[in-house]
Amino acid sequence: MTMTLQELREAAQDNYGQPEGPARNARAEHLLAEAEQLGDPLAVIEGLRHQLQVYNYSSEKNKMFVPFARLLRMWDERPEDFDKYEIHTLHWTFKWMAGGMLDQPSVPLAAIEKWQAEMAHRYRLAGHSERAVRMGQFAIARHVGDRERAARAYEAWLAADRDEMADCHACELHSQGSWQRHLGDDAKALELWRPVLDGEHTCAHEPHAALASSLLPLVRLGRLEEARANHLRGFRLVRPMESMRSAFAQHIEFCALTGNEARALEILAERPGYFAGEGNPDSRSNFLEAVTLLMDRLTALGLGGQAVPGPAGQDWTAAALAVHARTEALAIAALFDARNGTPEIGDRTRQRMDQAPLLDRLPLGIRARRLAPAAAPKSAEQPAASASLPELLARARQLSDASHPDAGAAWAAVGASGDQSALDPYDRAQVLDHWAMRGALDAGPRVTAFRDAAELYEAAGDPGEAAAARARAAYALARDGRAEEALAALAEPHARVLALHAEGRATARQVSGVLVALARVHECRMHPEHPERAEALERAVREVLAFAEPRIADDRVASRVADAYGMLGDLAGFRGDLAGARELYERSITTYTEANLAWYAAETEARLAGLCRHLDDAEGAERALRAALEHGGAYVEPAGRAHLHLQLSEVLGATGQLEGAADHALEAGYWADEAGEGAGIGAYARHLLGGWLLRLDRTAEAATVLEAALLDLTEDEHGSGAVVQTLWWLGDCLTALGEPREAAEHWLRAADIARHWPEQRDHAMLANLAAQALYRAELNPEAEQAYRRAGELWRELGNTQALIRTVRVRGWLALREGQAGPEAARAFMAEAAAECERALAGAEADARPHLLAELADTHRQSAELLARMAEAPTEEALTFADRAVATFAEAGPDHLDARTGAELMAAWMELDLGRPEAAEARARGVLAAYADAATPEAAARREEAESVLEHVRG
Repeated sequence: MTMTLQELREAAQDNYGQPEGPARNARAEHLLAEAEQLGDPLAVIEGLRHQLQVYNYSSEKNKMFVPFARLLRMWDERPEDFDKYEIHTLHWTFKWMAGGMLDQPSVPLAAIEKWQAEMAHRYRLAGHSERAVRMGQFAIARHVGDRERAARAYEAWLAADRDEMADCHACELHSQGSWQRHLGDDAKALELWRPVLDGEHTCAHEPHAALASSLLPLVRLGRLEEARANHLRGFRLVRPMESMRSAFAQHIEFCALTGNEARALEILAERPGYFAGEGNPDSRSNFLEAVTLLMDRLTALGLGGQAVPGPAGQDWTAAALAVHARTEALAIAALFDARNGTPEIGDRTRQRMDQAPLLDRLPLGIRARRLAPAAAPKSAEQPAASASLPELLARARQLSDASHPDAGAAWAAVGASGDQSALDPYDRAQVLDHWAMRGALDAGPRVTAFRDAAELYEAAGDPGEAAAARARAAYALARDGRAEEALAALAEPHARVLALHAEGRATARQVSGVLVALARVHECRMHPEHPERAEALERAVREVLAFAEPRIADDRVASRVADAYGMLGDLAGFRGDLAGARELYERSITTYTEANLAWYAAETEARLAGLCRHLDDAEGAERALRAALEHGGAYVEPAGRAHLHLQLSEVLGATGQLEGAADHALEAGYWADEAGEGAGIGAYARHLLGGWLLRLDRTAEAATVLEAALLDLTEDEHGSGAVVQTLWWLGDCLTALGEPREAAEHWLRAADIARHWPEQRDHAMLANLAAQALYRAELNPEAEQAYRRAGELWRELGNTQALIRTVRVRGWLALREGQAGPEAARAFMAEAAAECERALAGAEADARPHLLAELADTHRQSAELLARMAEAPTEEALTFADRAVATFAEAGPDHLDARTGAELMAAWMELDLGRPEAAEARARGVLAAYADAATPEAAARREEAESVLEHVRG
């Protein structure tokens, strides 16, 4: 059956709302065929216009030219068939034609210039400004690389008046900024883009394109936080839009140049169809350039053999795809250059593909594993290739004497330097000793290494260091859960080192080291079920202090004193003396820093921060955590840094310092990824980051981060509360972003988890939020089900007001559904009123005003519902409006605005029912109620009352 013109219009409107791509284009072609059967020229014109719109916003832009030529011919032959809107659209589409031809190397440049001249001629005939024409001339000149002509056209474009044919502000600013970026002025480009990036000017493709274009300029200018934010915001916008292939490619390029190659691969995998899409060679070339850049980057990292997404039909490695994409991109560029007679496009293509990375790694706030190890900074572990063994030894001894954390790396460099027979026994002992001290070794190899080092120290004539090495071996046993065995093993080195010291054959550092090892072993034995062991630990620590404090002037002994105070702090905390623990931790930290050993204070500062948080001292916790990060620096392992940043994020967030909280949650996630804990602490860090970003109203960023967190959050590892909170926040984000259906999905998932909790308020809230989202998405049966579920929960919780609101919304849903809806709608409103009356019957005095207000609002909504059902006010509707006014008045003066709102509703009804005197009386009553009020609500009510009076007068 042939469709009517109205049905065709509705179908075209529905089709335009579908995702971009071949399916939408095919539907537009079908609708044009339907339009041609009507015998109405306007139907065909509208069908052609719809075709042009969908082709333009797809990868099949090359299909635009035929329907446009037909449309133009129809205009030339019978302009009277075009209404005002279609005339406007025809002229507007000229710009799409000129730009679309420029993107097709098969269209000769002379033909493009001819179409541009034709556009100028027709615009003059129609009385339009030259602005759009000049912009088109600029695009041609820029495309072929004629800078002088482009500069002239650019100035002429800006000088021409804006009219209805000019591109929207957003698109114009994007193009102007892109020119400044092309000229090398990133700052000027960003200045021009600012109103678009800030949302002052928007359109179907903006700020999508401007966000993508801004990424590399922001990185080059060092504005990394903005770059990160624009990637997270922008990629969400371009992801579902097939026509945004060039912007999509810019996000791949950004990730490839900022150490986020894994993220770039994830993005690439989302759009395999972009490797085809021959309809727009220009955007296809842009995509292939970004792919080449990424694949070359992977190959440079030694990952050329890694499997990667690529064109359909074969399996691809990074190295193979790099060659293929480069070849294809250069082939397209060659076609453009042959058409244009200049090398401009080829030069740009090569320049883009051959860019060097801008950053080693820019944390994005989403999990993305590093594909290859980061280049380690120059350090003792990576000496210059020309360093000799004596130079390496001198460096290692210097760092050891200073108790520097890099000493272990320096001795590792010595050990890796070549022939170990060139080392004397003492140096070999140092290499072995430090190897056992560092790295994640099992207890067995560690104990053996310490004992072998002790034998070498003995052979080198240093029995004191041999005893210390044996003590370290014993501590390694204790850390492996063999504390009693360790305690027995320590008896001999403990007694021996004291005897050696008495004979002058062991240093104070060696003795204090053995004593600290003994205390550490006792610390390993501590257990809540064996409080008596605390006494043994305290005796051991006091022995350290008794020996070391008189010798604290020696920095290497001072560290043992600091260790002892830290252990006493732990012991005080174990005994419940939190104030004492704090004082001892602070004393330990001071001892470290005064001995110029601040890097060792980081661990104690982290414990102090935890204690401060327990004591609700946020300022003290923040100070301690910042000090730990400053003092520990690069010497803290990635997992430790992740925990420090995470704690600081929580502290800052709790005190309202949201920007700082977000920064440290970002760092926590980054270091968790580096530590291989992206699915553990990293997921929780991203959960926090998403929450902070949401509170900062950075909803698009927050949504992306929370979606990433959800991939790794589990109830088993992170707890159901963290999962539910993430889903809740994500629903909030998606609601703000205008995605109610998706928000409802997340809230419903959260509600299903929360229904198992003992306390059911969160379950009810989530069900209610999901219902609201489903209502906004116009998924009426689903919304009804969700509101019914929420209402049952509110009833069980005794929250009458919330219950009443769910019942009222169900009334509106019933009306929206039609059929039996009107009667069902009335029944729901009656049920809501009955719930109010029942609650009022037994309510306490302080609850009555709120319940009366709910009853009044139920009457008000009943009046509105009845009027809509009848498509005009009725006496019954007015009766409910009067009940609303009276009940709001009974609820008290706090509900004045609601009462006058109901009164004005009644006034309009009086007018429609032909009773102007009654309407006037009601309006004057509202004016009298606000005679002395100066609030915005009062002003709005007075304005509406005056409007009623104007209608009465005339």
